[in-house]
Formats: sequence, structure tokens, C-alpha cells
Amino acid sequence: MGSMIELKSADGTQVPAYEARPAGTPKGAVVVIQEIFGVNSHIRAVADGCAAEGYLAVAPAAFHRVKPGVALGYTDADMGEGFGYKTAAEALPAPGVMQDIQAAIDRAAQASGGKVGIVGYCWGGLLTWRAACTLSGLSAAVPYYGGGVTTEAETARQPRVPVMAHFADEDKWIPLDTVETFKKAHPSVQVFTYAAHHGFNCDQRGSWHAPSAQLARERTLAFFKQHLG
Repeated sequence: MGSMIELKSADGTQVPAYEARPAGTPKGAVVVIQEIFGVNSHIRAVADGCAAEGYLAVAPAAFHRVKPGVALGYTDADMGEGFGYKTAAEALPAPGVMQDIQAAIDRAAQASGGKVGIVGYCWGGLLTWRAACTLSGLSAAVPYYGGGVTTEAETARQPRVPVMAHFADEDKWIPLDTVETFKKAHPSVQVFTYAAHHGFNCDQRGSWHAPSAQLARERTLAFFKQHLG
């Protein structure tokens, strides 16, 4: 369903992205932001799933500036490797990978002719929150268990578009008390927690929790339908 394309960021960098197109005319577009494991088979499947729902989906390679072609699995070794790339990407001079996400938003808008939403998982959840607060051209944002979203610095940001945030109440990376603080700081954000662990959406991870993943997906699709058409 999908194919690789090239995005051109504001600084001229060519960034690969996986693009999945719906069968008919797109009813909008969704930018899909990777975990620390790259644009792997799971992220491509998420993009394909968006396309199956009628949206054009674009998943930019957010690690491209630090390591091209990353598509890891979910072993402990993969996690260590991916965390290293994430650390390097976070250390890039501003705007870092955010300009690549902006390029993906621009591509999604142009190729779909409709409104654009964004969804991201793990580190991608953090980037999705930042995109909602700093980038242009979005109409909705859905971060999933974004590591760092509930820190004081990120909570201080203000979203420009409607946001729905999914967290897990057994997430050892994101303490539940910080989720509550985030929720109180952003009453306009729809915050949901699930009886699950970090990564519950990914059916390739041991932490996958099918009921939570299904419910979160239903909520996300309803949210996108509301804001993207």
C-alpha cells in the first residue's frame, strides 16, 4: 500500500519517508511519528492502517540526520541502539528533527488536499506534542505515551491545535503523578490512561495490550474524524 518518498526540509536536507495512500480520494492526512526503533514494520503498518481508514499517511525517518535507514526490532539490544539514536537526535541544534516533521506535514497537506493530523508513539509521542505546540499546518495531534511529555519543561508548552493524549498507568517511564499534573495543566487536552504498560499499542512488543490498543485506536480515529473530516 505504501512506498518511500523524499521530503525536503527547510535547510535543504532530503529526508526519506514512508507514504501510504488510501484507495480513493483522501479525506485528510495523518503524519505518523516513529518510536525509537525507526520507520520499521510496525510504523509502516500504522501508516497503512491510516490509509485503510481513508487518510493519506506520511511517516518521516526522524533518525535520518543521525543515522539513515533505521528500522529496528524490539529486543533489548534494539532498545539500547534506538535510545542512542534518540539521544543523538535530541542533541541536534534547534530546530533539529522538527523541521523534518514540518516537511512531512507540508507534504501531507499538499498530497491529500485536506486537513492534517499527527500521531506519534514513545519518542514520537514527545515529537507529536512538540509539533502540536510549535509547528504549522496541523488540525489535531495524538501523542501515545510520549516519554518526556509530562516533564515540567514540556508541560509548560501550549498546544495550538486540539490534542488527545494516551498514557499507560503501569508505564515505568512516565510516572502517573506526572500525567495527572499534565492533565491539570491542560484541561483542554483529552487525556486517557489505560491499564497497560509503555508500548501497549505495538503488537510486536511484549507490552502489547490488545484491548487498550483497540480502544485507543477507536478514540484516535473518532478524534481525527472530528477534526480532519
